[in-house]
Amino acid sequence: MSRYPRDFRGHGPDAPDAQWPGGAKIAVSLVLNYEEGGENNILHGDAGSEAFLSDIAGAAPWPGQRHWNMESIYDYGARAGFWRLHRLFTGMDIPVTIYGVSTALARNPEQVAAMKSAGWEIASHGLKWVDHRDMPIDEERAQIAESIRLHTEVVGEPPRGWYTGRCSVNTVDLTAETGQFDWISDTYDDDLPYWREVGDRDQLVIPYTLEANDMRFATAPGYIEGQQFFQYLKDSFDTLYAEGEAGRAKMFSIGLHCRLIGRPGKIAGLKRFLDYAKSHNHVWFPRRIEIADHWAKVHPHKRFSRPSQMTREAFVAAYGSIFEHSPWIADRAFDLELGPAHDSATGLHNALARIFRSASPEERLQVLQAHPDLAGKLAAAKQLTEASSAEQASAALDALTDAERSTFQSLNAQYTQKHGFPFIIAVRDHSKAQILQAFQNRIAHDTETEFQTACKNVERIAALRLKDILP
Repeated sequence: MSRYPRDFRGHGPDAPDAQWPGGAKIAVSLVLNYEEGGENNILHGDAGSEAFLSDIAGAAPWPGQRHWNMESIYDYGARAGFWRLHRLFTGMDIPVTIYGVSTALARNPEQVAAMKSAGWEIASHGLKWVDHRDMPIDEERAQIAESIRLHTEVVGEPPRGWYTGRCSVNTVDLTAETGQFDWISDTYDDDLPYWREVGDRDQLVIPYTLEANDMRFATAPGYIEGQQFFQYLKDSFDTLYAEGEAGRAKMFSIGLHCRLIGRPGKIAGLKRFLDYAKSHNHVWFPRRIEIADHWAKVHPHKRFSRPSQMTREAFVAAYGSIFEHSPWIADRAFDLELGPAHDSATGLHNALARIFRSASPEERLQVLQAHPDLAGKLAAAKQLTEASSAEQASAALDALTDAERSTFQSLNAQYTQKHGFPFIIAVRDHSKAQILQAFQNRIAHDTETEFQTACKNVERIAALRLKDILP
């Protein structure tokens, strides 16, 4: 069984309106990463110094020794940057979510007290601000548990949200498996929260951002002045606000770091943006926990049987009749590289249609021949499949006059004798009169043309049937 884990569909073409409280057109989620004191450092038992997200161009780790310049830049974030940001946010009455590295929080008690006094949410940013990509799964699991324990000890309550940042491919599932978190954010794949099924756990994911993020002051290409940061935030805000006015309200995450945006020239751009955003009506500045609580209440998760997760037997039983009396199509489709994208009507239809299109002409002909006549003898004897019966009834083909029935039966006989398969049309797309007109028009076509037309209609019928049972 070949299964592809990445989810390219997400909310799909009809993403829900977030329905933010108070009719807000946009939710602006401000996140302040607190990492100072949790970064790579031999003082912290690491192999070398930190090299990530600082104003030192081209920084590299110093194995086995302290990097004084790097340390002092991180120190600036704790000593000066944090307090400048604290004054800004509390002065503007804007709550934020802290991504707090547990060991950093333990080394910064005054800042933790200020966060709590301001009513900010303190989520977990992992045990240490280090790269997890090569970390063995058991070690990462143990570090997650220790981070929760230390966070609870330092802050006074357990974290309800999580973001590792420099995560591994296992991080999202490992954090979900704890059952600890109302939300996790180690994804960058959407403008709205969504649910992820991890075993028996329905885990809410609130995606984060690496582009509306002051880390771009420390990366290339990136921002070099506060005005650039302001302009990017403004453009993002304007686009999302307009979508909210059109009934498609979204979330706007903004990522910040004390040692970066806390510098005077950089924070000016942030303040300019906050003034701009607050000049608009219907703007919500929630902590991420408030987004999570709202989403769980307004958009609760609903599980359904996902085609990509079924056994072969269950898959064929569920979808073997989508193409009339041709379960072999579902059986072969089961062996395709199915994934979350195929757990919708459109996605699964594509998989089934691929099998139908790639089948031999003889096999496709057998599918056509498996379809019943319109208003034919099987319909009169009520021996149609449930789906076919409902489809013919949708165009009132089950309530014909004697004259209409005679016309259909005559056309059925002529068409089948000429082409070797029944007349097939997606009846749910047409009225009785339109079907009869199409019947009369198509009967004169050559058989190859009708073969292709019938195949297209078979695919359309399958699509409509799938939309009855899948998202």
